[in-house]
Amino acid sequence: MVTFAMVAVLAMTPSAATACDGLVDGPKGTVVAIVDGDTALLDSGITVRLVGIQAPRLPKGRDMAAEPLAETARTALADLLVGQPVRLRHGGERQDRHGRALGQLFLADDTWVQQQMLAGGLARVYSFPDNRACIAPLLAAEAQARQQRLGIWADPYYAVRRADRPLELAEHSGRYQLVEGRVLHAEAVRDTVYLNFGRYWKEDFTVVIDTAALRRFRTAGLDPLGLDGTLVRVRGWVDSHDGPRIAVTHPEQIEVLASR
Repeated sequence: MVTFAMVAVLAMTPSAATACDGLVDGPKGTVVAIVDGDTALLDSGITVRLVGIQAPRLPKGRDMAAEPLAETARTALADLLVGQPVRLRHGGERQDRHGRALGQLFLADDTWVQQQMLAGGLARVYSFPDNRACIAPLLAAEAQARQQRLGIWADPYYAVRRADRPLELAEHSGRYQLVEGRVLHAEAVRDTVYLNFGRYWKEDFTVVIDTAALRRFRTAGLDPLGLDGTLVRVRGWVDSHDGPRIAVTHPEQIEVLASR
């Protein structure tokens, strides 16, 4: 049985960062324009969303301000891709609800675009339950950039939050965050598992793993109840319901940093 600790070790193994196996070949083309730090346009008319990462966001018609370093990320992706032949490879769903092609993107010399953006500190790992191939080497690239304080990792806007500071964490409701802390208690209530990071579940930070997510944990051979007492890093969208919380939909959102 695979354990969370083994997943964490795999994510930090340097050799894992050099390859991404098991992908299916998709369309090829030449990049003609860049929309933002994780979206490119091909000469064939295809819009490619670089799955597995989230670059700092630009407004693009939304009622929001540009996130810090959003233009920097867009420019870096343009410098890397515009005018270059690329190939898309799929590891999950191939198209999103906006009609964009989803996949890992590679240059002709096999440069892995998502890995490059993460290594430069211009994106964070961002996976989906239906699209989470290659997450281990992507996490390794992100971790190295974070340790070196490259790009976004030198900006407080993207700081890894502390689970034991729920009032501060609640201020980031509605935003994608990385949160670190020790699981005080893991418990199952009917068909949902709750990872509690404080004694007062109505106020403290909580991770919620629902029925659908638990099926994905079981498929991976993982039991979230085994996280009781472990130090973890969780990534996802923070919301506020009986204190700040993150709904975890698949195992790759949780990295084990230390056991009990």
